Amino acid sequence: MRNLDILVIGGGIGGLTSAIALRAKGFAVTVIERDPDWSVYGVGIIQQSNVIRAMAELGLIDEYLAAGVGFDAVEIYTPAGDRVARVPVPKLVEGYPASMGVPRPALHKVLGDRTIASGAEVRLGITATSIEDDGDGVDVAFSDGSSGRYDLVIGADGVYSQTRASVLPDAPGPVFTGQAVWRYNLPRPADLDAMHAYNGPIGVGLVPISQSLMYMYVTTPEPDNPRYPREGLAAVMRGKLANCAPAIRALAEHITDDDAVVYRPLEGHLVEGAWHKGRVVLLGDAVHATTPHLGQGAGMAIEDSLVLADELARVEDVETAFAAFRDRRFDRCAYIVRESLAICMGQLGKGPPVDNAKATHAMFKVVAEPI
Repeated sequence: MRNLDILVIGGGIGGLTSAIALRAKGFAVTVIERDPDWSVYGVGIIQQSNVIRAMAELGLIDEYLAAGVGFDAVEIYTPAGDRVARVPVPKLVEGYPASMGVPRPALHKVLGDRTIASGAEVRLGITATSIEDDGDGVDVAFSDGSSGRYDLVIGADGVYSQTRASVLPDAPGPVFTGQAVWRYNLPRPADLDAMHAYNGPIGVGLVPISQSLMYMYVTTPEPDNPRYPREGLAAVMRGKLANCAPAIRALAEHITDDDAVVYRPLEGHLVEGAWHKGRVVLLGDAVHATTPHLGQGAGMAIEDSLVLADELARVEDVETAFAAFRDRRFDRCAYIVRESLAICMGQLGKGPPVDNAKATHAMFKVVAEPI
Protein backbone atom coordinates (compact mmCIF):
# COMPACT_ATOMS: atom_id res chain seq x y z
CA MET A 1 0.00 0.00 0.00
CA ARG A 2 1.10 3.55 -0.64
CA ASN A 3 -0.02 7.06 0.31
CA LEU A 4 -1.68 5.99 3.56
CA ASP A 5 -2.46 8.66 6.14
CA ILE A 6 -1.98 7.04 9.55
CA LEU A 7 -2.84 8.17 13.07
CA VAL A 8 -0.73 6.76 15.91
CA ILE A 9 -2.31 7.08 19.35
CA GLY A 10 0.41 7.19 21.99
CA GLY A 11 3.80 8.92 22.04
CA GLY A 12 5.76 6.31 23.99
CA ILE A 13 8.30 3.75 22.76
CA GLY A 14 5.85 1.76 20.62
CA GLY A 15 4.16 4.80 19.13
CA LEU A 16 7.39 6.60 18.27
CA THR A 17 9.12 3.60 16.74
CA SER A 18 5.94 2.98 14.73
CA ALA A 19 6.05 6.53 13.44
CA ILE A 20 9.71 6.21 12.48
CA ALA A 21 9.20 2.85 10.74
CA LEU A 22 6.08 4.05 8.90
CA ARG A 23 7.72 7.26 7.72
CA ALA A 24 10.61 5.19 6.35
CA LYS A 25 8.03 3.37 4.20
CA GLY A 26 6.70 6.69 2.91
CA PHE A 27 3.44 6.88 4.87
CA ALA A 28 2.04 10.13 6.29
CA VAL A 29 1.96 9.90 10.09
CA THR A 30 0.37 11.90 12.89
CA VAL A 31 1.21 11.00 16.51
CA ILE A 32 -1.00 12.16 19.38
CA GLU A 33 0.09 12.00 23.02
CA ARG A 34 -2.04 12.85 26.04
CA ASP A 35 0.87 14.21 28.12
CA PRO A 36 1.40 17.87 27.17
CA ASP A 37 4.97 17.68 28.50
CA TRP A 38 5.76 14.45 26.61
CA SER A 39 7.74 13.25 29.63
CA VAL A 40 8.95 9.90 30.95
CA TYR A 41 10.16 8.90 34.38
CA GLY A 42 13.86 9.14 34.96
CA VAL A 43 15.16 5.64 35.70
CA GLY A 44 16.77 3.27 33.24
CA ILE A 45 15.63 0.54 30.90
CA ILE A 46 17.41 -2.56 29.63
CA GLN A 47 17.46 -3.27 25.90
CA GLN A 48 18.41 -6.77 24.72
CA SER A 49 20.16 -7.89 21.55
CA ASN A 50 16.96 -8.01 19.48
CA VAL A 51 16.38 -4.33 20.26
CA ILE A 52 19.91 -3.46 19.12
CA ARG A 53 19.05 -5.21 15.84
CA ALA A 54 15.73 -3.40 15.58
CA MET A 55 17.39 -0.03 16.15
CA ALA A 56 19.83 -0.81 13.36
CA GLU A 57 16.89 -1.56 11.07
CA LEU A 58 15.29 1.74 12.07
CA GLY A 59 18.51 3.56 11.20
CA LEU A 60 18.92 4.74 14.79
CA ILE A 61 21.69 2.58 16.15
CA ASP A 62 24.50 5.11 16.55
CA GLU A 63 22.55 7.86 18.33
CA TYR A 64 20.68 5.20 20.29
CA LEU A 65 23.87 3.58 21.59
CA ALA A 66 25.36 6.98 22.36
CA ALA A 67 22.45 7.59 24.75
CA GLY A 68 23.35 4.63 26.98
CA VAL A 69 26.01 2.00 27.56
CA GLY A 70 26.46 -1.45 26.05
CA PHE A 71 27.26 -4.76 27.74
CA ASP A 72 27.55 -8.37 26.62
CA ALA A 73 26.49 -10.60 29.52
CA VAL A 74 24.02 -11.22 32.33
CA GLU A 75 25.29 -12.48 35.67
CA ILE A 76 22.97 -14.54 37.90
CA TYR A 77 23.32 -14.48 41.70
CA THR A 78 21.78 -16.42 44.56
CA PRO A 79 19.75 -14.50 47.18
CA ALA A 80 22.85 -14.66 49.41
CA GLY A 81 24.94 -12.95 46.73
CA ASP A 82 26.92 -15.87 45.26
CA ARG A 83 27.40 -15.71 41.51
CA VAL A 84 26.12 -18.90 39.86
CA ALA A 85 26.28 -18.06 36.15
CA ARG A 86 27.49 -15.53 33.62
CA VAL A 87 25.31 -15.84 30.54
CA PRO A 88 26.76 -14.33 27.35
CA VAL A 89 24.22 -12.33 25.36
CA PRO A 90 24.35 -13.20 21.65
CA LYS A 91 25.35 -10.30 19.44
CA LEU A 92 22.95 -9.81 16.54
CA VAL A 93 24.62 -6.76 14.93
CA GLU A 94 28.28 -7.14 14.04
CA GLY A 95 30.48 -4.51 15.64
CA TYR A 96 27.94 -3.43 18.25
CA PRO A 97 27.27 -4.55 21.84
CA ALA A 98 24.87 -7.36 22.58
CA SER A 99 22.70 -5.40 25.02
CA MET A 100 22.53 -1.96 26.51
CA GLY A 101 21.09 0.02 29.37
CA VAL A 102 19.82 3.53 28.78
CA PRO A 103 18.11 6.22 30.86
CA ARG A 104 14.48 6.40 29.76
CA PRO A 105 14.58 10.17 29.16
CA ALA A 106 17.61 9.74 26.89
CA LEU A 107 15.87 6.98 24.90
CA HIS A 108 12.73 9.09 24.67
CA LYS A 109 14.73 12.03 23.30
CA VAL A 110 16.37 9.88 20.62
CA LEU A 111 13.01 8.51 19.48
CA GLY A 112 11.20 11.83 19.74
CA ASP A 113 13.87 13.74 17.83
CA ARG A 114 13.91 11.17 15.04
CA THR A 115 10.10 11.11 14.85
CA ILE A 116 10.01 14.86 14.31
CA ALA A 117 12.95 14.77 11.90
CA SER A 118 11.19 12.07 9.88
CA GLY A 119 8.39 14.48 9.04
CA ALA A 120 5.73 12.96 11.29
CA GLU A 121 3.35 15.43 12.92
CA VAL A 122 3.33 15.25 16.72
CA ARG A 123 0.42 16.72 18.67
CA LEU A 124 0.73 16.87 22.46
CA GLY A 125 -1.85 17.19 25.20
CA ILE A 126 -4.73 15.64 23.26
CA THR A 127 -6.59 12.34 23.16
CA ALA A 128 -8.96 10.66 20.73
CA THR A 129 -12.50 11.11 22.05
CA SER A 130 -14.19 9.07 19.33
CA ILE A 131 -13.04 6.67 16.61
CA GLU A 132 -15.54 5.97 13.81
CA ASP A 133 -14.54 3.42 11.17
CA ASP A 134 -16.84 3.44 8.11
CA GLY A 135 -14.89 0.79 6.21
CA ASP A 136 -13.19 3.22 3.85
CA GLY A 137 -11.46 5.33 6.51
CA VAL A 138 -11.51 6.33 10.14
CA ASP A 139 -12.95 9.60 11.46
CA VAL A 140 -11.36 10.65 14.73
CA ALA A 141 -12.49 13.43 17.04
CA PHE A 142 -9.92 14.90 19.41
CA SER A 143 -10.18 16.35 22.89
CA ASP A 144 -9.16 19.83 21.67
CA GLY A 145 -12.26 20.01 19.47
CA SER A 146 -10.47 19.20 16.21
CA SER A 147 -11.02 16.15 14.04
CA GLY A 148 -9.36 14.24 11.24
CA ARG A 149 -9.88 11.42 8.79
CA TYR A 150 -7.26 8.71 8.41
CA ASP A 151 -6.76 5.56 6.36
CA LEU A 152 -5.98 3.63 9.54
CA VAL A 153 -5.36 4.12 13.26
CA ILE A 154 -2.71 2.45 15.44
CA GLY A 155 -3.38 2.18 19.16
CA ALA A 156 0.01 2.31 20.90
CA ASP A 157 -1.46 3.73 24.09
CA GLY A 158 -0.22 1.21 26.63
CA VAL A 159 -1.58 -1.31 29.05
CA TYR A 160 -4.63 0.81 29.89
CA SER A 161 -5.31 1.47 26.19
CA GLN A 162 -8.43 3.51 25.55
CA THR A 163 -8.17 2.48 21.91
CA ARG A 164 -8.49 -1.16 22.95
CA ALA A 165 -11.49 -0.34 25.11
CA SER A 166 -13.08 1.45 22.15
CA VAL A 167 -12.59 -1.11 19.40
CA LEU A 168 -12.19 -4.39 21.34
CA PRO A 169 -14.36 -3.82 24.41
CA ASP A 170 -14.53 -7.54 25.24
CA ALA A 171 -10.76 -8.05 25.17
CA PRO A 172 -9.21 -8.76 28.58
CA GLY A 173 -7.59 -5.90 30.45
CA PRO A 174 -4.53 -5.99 32.68
CA VAL A 175 -4.47 -8.26 35.73
CA PHE A 176 -2.41 -7.49 38.84
CA THR A 177 0.12 -10.24 39.51
CA GLY A 178 0.60 -9.78 43.26
CA GLN A 179 4.06 -8.32 42.70
CA ALA A 180 5.45 -4.82 42.17
CA VAL A 181 8.69 -3.34 40.91
CA TRP A 182 10.76 -0.56 42.48
CA ARG A 183 13.41 1.32 40.48
CA TYR A 184 16.15 3.73 41.51
CA ASN A 185 19.26 5.19 39.85
CA LEU A 186 22.58 4.78 41.65
CA PRO A 187 26.27 5.43 40.93
CA ARG A 188 27.70 2.68 38.75
CA PRO A 189 30.60 0.69 40.24
CA ALA A 190 33.64 0.58 37.99
CA ASP A 191 33.51 -3.22 37.72
CA LEU A 192 29.83 -3.48 36.70
CA ASP A 193 30.31 -4.71 33.13
CA ALA A 194 27.11 -6.76 32.88
CA MET A 195 23.58 -6.85 34.14
CA HIS A 196 23.42 -8.52 37.58
CA ALA A 197 20.25 -10.45 38.49
CA TYR A 198 19.67 -11.75 42.02
CA ASN A 199 17.24 -14.64 42.49
CA GLY A 200 14.86 -15.04 45.41
CA PRO A 201 11.46 -13.91 46.69
CA ILE A 202 12.86 -10.38 46.44
CA GLY A 203 14.30 -10.17 42.94
CA VAL A 204 17.00 -7.55 42.37
CA GLY A 205 18.74 -6.39 39.23
CA LEU A 206 21.57 -3.95 38.58
CA VAL A 207 21.80 -2.52 35.06
CA PRO A 208 24.47 -0.09 33.78
CA ILE A 209 22.89 2.86 31.94
CA SER A 210 25.84 5.22 31.49
CA GLN A 211 29.52 5.44 32.35
CA SER A 212 28.59 6.81 35.77
CA LEU A 213 25.08 5.47 36.48
CA MET A 214 23.23 2.20 36.91
CA TYR A 215 19.68 1.53 37.91
CA MET A 216 18.45 -0.95 40.46
CA TYR A 217 15.16 -2.75 40.03
CA VAL A 218 13.55 -4.68 42.87
CA THR A 219 10.53 -6.98 42.58
CA THR A 220 8.57 -7.50 45.78
CA PRO A 221 5.42 -9.35 46.84
CA GLU A 222 2.59 -6.86 47.26
CA PRO A 223 -0.47 -9.11 47.67
CA ASP A 224 -2.91 -6.33 48.59
CA ASN A 225 -1.68 -4.00 45.83
CA PRO A 226 -0.95 -1.11 48.24
CA ARG A 227 -0.51 2.48 47.18
CA TYR A 228 2.45 3.92 49.06
CA PRO A 229 2.56 7.67 49.77
CA ARG A 230 5.40 9.58 48.14
CA GLU A 231 6.72 10.81 51.47
CA GLY A 232 8.86 8.07 52.98
CA LEU A 233 8.98 5.99 49.79
CA ALA A 234 12.79 5.72 49.81
CA ALA A 235 12.71 4.31 53.34
CA VAL A 236 10.08 1.77 52.31
CA MET A 237 12.24 0.65 49.38
CA ARG A 238 15.27 0.33 51.65
CA GLY A 239 13.21 -1.78 54.03
CA LYS A 240 12.28 -4.18 51.23
CA LEU A 241 16.02 -4.91 50.80
CA ALA A 242 16.80 -5.55 54.46
CA ASN A 243 17.25 -9.33 54.00
CA CYS A 244 18.97 -9.28 50.62
CA ALA A 245 22.62 -10.02 49.82
CA PRO A 246 25.19 -7.87 51.62
CA ALA A 247 26.15 -6.04 48.42
CA ILE A 248 22.50 -5.12 47.83
CA ARG A 249 22.00 -3.99 51.43
CA ALA A 250 25.05 -1.72 51.07
CA LEU A 251 23.60 -0.17 47.92
CA ALA A 252 20.25 0.29 49.64
CA GLU A 253 21.80 2.76 52.05
CA HIS A 254 22.08 5.19 49.12
CA ILE A 255 18.33 5.08 48.39
CA THR A 256 17.40 8.36 50.08
CA ASP A 257 15.38 10.50 47.67
CA ASP A 258 11.63 9.84 47.80
CA ASP A 259 11.08 11.59 44.49
CA ALA A 260 13.66 9.43 42.69
CA VAL A 261 11.89 6.15 43.59
CA VAL A 262 9.68 4.73 40.84
CA TYR A 263 7.14 2.20 42.13
CA ARG A 264 4.82 0.25 39.83
CA PRO A 265 2.42 -2.63 40.54
CA LEU A 266 3.10 -5.37 37.98
CA GLU A 267 0.25 -6.17 35.65
CA GLY A 268 0.07 -8.20 32.49
CA HIS A 269 -2.30 -9.37 29.83
CA LEU A 270 -2.36 -11.03 26.45
CA VAL A 271 -5.10 -10.55 23.86
CA GLU A 272 -5.52 -14.05 22.44
CA GLY A 273 -7.92 -13.02 19.68
CA ALA A 274 -7.60 -10.46 16.90
CA TRP A 275 -5.43 -7.41 17.48
CA HIS A 276 -7.48 -5.24 15.16
CA LYS A 277 -11.00 -4.33 14.21
CA GLY A 278 -11.56 -2.92 10.78
CA ARG A 279 -9.01 -0.18 10.16
CA VAL A 280 -7.86 0.13 13.79
CA VAL A 281 -4.99 -2.02 15.08
CA LEU A 282 -3.25 -2.33 18.45
CA LEU A 283 0.38 -3.00 19.29
CA GLY A 284 2.75 -3.18 22.25
CA ASP A 285 1.36 -3.15 25.78
CA ALA A 286 -2.14 -2.56 24.43
CA VAL A 287 -2.24 -6.23 23.42
CA HIS A 288 0.66 -8.00 25.18
CA ALA A 289 1.77 -6.26 28.38
CA THR A 290 4.43 -8.29 30.13
CA THR A 291 6.04 -8.19 33.54
CA PRO A 292 9.71 -7.07 33.34
CA HIS A 293 11.34 -10.34 34.38
CA LEU A 294 12.87 -11.01 30.94
CA GLY A 295 13.46 -7.35 30.10
CA GLN A 296 11.50 -7.53 26.87
CA GLY A 297 8.44 -5.27 27.22
CA ALA A 298 9.85 -2.40 25.18
CA GLY A 299 11.60 -4.82 22.83
CA MET A 300 8.35 -6.48 21.84
CA ALA A 301 6.72 -3.11 21.12
CA ILE A 302 9.67 -1.99 18.98
CA GLU A 303 9.58 -5.24 17.00
CA ASP A 304 5.82 -4.80 16.57
CA SER A 305 6.46 -1.43 14.97
CA LEU A 306 8.84 -2.84 12.37
CA VAL A 307 6.61 -5.77 11.48
CA LEU A 308 3.47 -3.66 11.17
CA ALA A 309 5.20 -1.15 8.89
CA ASP A 310 6.57 -4.02 6.82
CA GLU A 311 3.16 -5.64 6.37
CA LEU A 312 1.46 -2.36 5.50
CA ALA A 313 4.06 -1.74 2.81
CA ARG A 314 3.86 -5.31 1.51
CA VAL A 315 0.11 -6.02 1.40
CA GLU A 316 -2.54 -4.07 -0.50
CA ASP A 317 -5.42 -4.54 1.95
CA VAL A 318 -5.36 -2.98 5.43
CA GLU A 319 -7.09 -5.82 7.27
CA THR A 320 -4.95 -8.43 5.51
CA ALA A 321 -1.87 -6.52 6.65
CA PHE A 322 -3.18 -6.35 10.21
CA ALA A 323 -3.89 -10.09 10.30
CA ALA A 324 -0.43 -10.88 8.91
CA PHE A 325 1.12 -8.58 11.52
CA ARG A 326 -0.64 -10.42 14.33
CA ASP A 327 0.28 -13.83 12.88
CA ARG A 328 3.96 -12.90 12.76
CA ARG A 329 4.00 -11.47 16.27
CA PHE A 330 1.66 -13.55 18.44
CA ASP A 331 3.80 -16.58 19.33
CA ARG A 332 6.89 -14.53 20.14
CA CYS A 333 5.00 -11.99 22.27
CA ALA A 334 2.98 -14.73 24.01
CA TYR A 335 6.21 -16.52 24.90
CA ILE A 336 7.61 -13.40 26.56
CA VAL A 337 4.38 -12.68 28.46
CA ARG A 338 3.97 -16.27 29.69
CA GLU A 339 7.61 -16.95 30.57
CA SER A 340 7.97 -13.63 32.37
CA LEU A 341 4.82 -14.38 34.35
CA ALA A 342 6.18 -17.83 35.24
CA ILE A 343 9.26 -16.21 36.81
CA CYS A 344 6.98 -13.82 38.70
CA MET A 345 4.78 -16.63 40.01
CA GLY A 346 7.84 -18.64 41.04
CA GLN A 347 9.14 -15.70 43.05
CA LEU A 348 5.74 -15.36 44.73
CA GLY A 349 5.53 -19.08 45.56
CA LYS A 350 2.48 -19.44 43.32
CA GLY A 351 4.32 -21.69 40.87
CA PRO A 352 7.52 -23.69 40.59
CA PRO A 353 10.73 -21.69 41.02
CA VAL A 354 12.31 -20.74 37.70
CA ASP A 355 16.04 -20.99 37.09
CA ASN A 356 16.83 -17.47 35.89
CA ALA A 357 19.99 -18.51 34.08
CA LYS A 358 18.14 -21.13 32.02
CA ALA A 359 15.19 -18.81 31.40
CA THR A 360 17.48 -16.01 30.27
CA HIS A 361 19.46 -18.30 27.95
CA ALA A 362 16.24 -19.68 26.44
CA MET A 363 14.87 -16.17 25.91
CA PHE A 364 18.01 -15.07 24.07
CA LYS A 365 17.60 -17.98 21.65
CA VAL A 366 13.97 -17.04 20.96
CA VAL A 367 14.53 -13.33 20.38
CA ALA A 368 17.58 -14.01 18.21
CA GLU A 369 15.22 -15.50 15.62
CA PRO A 370 14.19 -13.15 12.79
CA ILE A 371 11.03 -11.14 13.33
